Amino acid sequence: MIDIINRAEDEFPSLPPLLQEFFRRLEHSGVEPQTAPKVNAQDSDVRLRSEKRGRLFSMFGVTTSDDYRPVAWMGRFPVDVTTILVGIHVALAIVACLLVAAGGGGLLDLMMFDSARVLGSGQVWRLATYAFIHSPMQLLWFAIEMYMLFVFGREVEKFIGQRAYIVLYAVLLFTPSLLLTLWGFSQRTGLAGSLALHFGVFVAFATIYPSAELLLRITAKWTAVILGAIYTLQLLAYHSWTDLAVVWTSIAASFCFVRLRGVGPELIWWENFKARLQPKPKFKVVPKPVPTRREDDISESVDPILDKIAKSGIGSLTPSERRTLDRARDRLLKGSK
Repeated sequence: MIDIINRAEDEFPSLPPLLQEFFRRLEHSGVEPQTAPKVNAQDSDVRLRSEKRGRLFSMFGVTTSDDYRPVAWMGRFPVDVTTILVGIHVALAIVACLLVAAGGGGLLDLMMFDSARVLGSGQVWRLATYAFIHSPMQLLWFAIEMYMLFVFGREVEKFIGQRAYIVLYAVLLFTPSLLLTLWGFSQRTGLAGSLALHFGVFVAFATIYPSAELLLRITAKWTAVILGAIYTLQLLAYHSWTDLAVVWTSIAASFCFVRLRGVGPELIWWENFKARLQPKPKFKVVPKPVPTRREDDISESVDPILDKIAKSGIGSLTPSERRTLDRARDRLLKGSK
């Protein structure tokens, strides 16, 4: 038991304070350590590989960015940026219900995005306030939307860090409204609600953890594809071209933001796309053929990276090391099925 506690403190220095307190109490609870059976060198090597593979699987749901830290604490529970955003949206949804009930629903029009008001009257606050309007007629879908933001948004924030997460949310907030502002020069456009914005947050989660199994054991990447296809077909049926542009702008902005940070498994078409953007060298360099590694050799390439994470944090990894870690995780996930 003491060995487990020490290994947890060594391998996971960024454990939340609640788990750190649990391990400290467990250590001083008076549990007598049991004598471990003797194992030979081969068994010890197998156990070491198993532990490091377990560490690789456990990265989902564990703080992995050195920039992540709670904004505040409510007792023992951390309050992060995602929690604050959910609280703001819920509070404004309640205010919207009370305004509509009191006959003051017209005040919500001041927050809705309207390209004519932005371009003609200079009401630039509408570029951001549109996402904080929630219709009382759609409170059930709003509750599901907030649940998904709380669950998946926190995982994205933990992985990429607090500052990068705020930038991502700002990009998803302003990019669609700026696009519709340009569209407004030829046709008046409007927008209200945050569904596309928060679907972009889920796309960011699916980009980071594409093989994570969700409802009915469907992986995150296929869940994002299915939901995006359903949303697209719905908008196509009603010829909602501006809403369709907003949805796909959010998807593209979220995916590119995460991928440009070197996060996610290696994609051949994405690497080719980035290669085309880079200046072409005068001489073509032909890489040496790399022999295919067996599944048993996965840990040999991952061990130095995991040791680097334990010493310096995941923020010290290079984009190449992140891709190596993602490839190893995907192979292990496929092998476990």
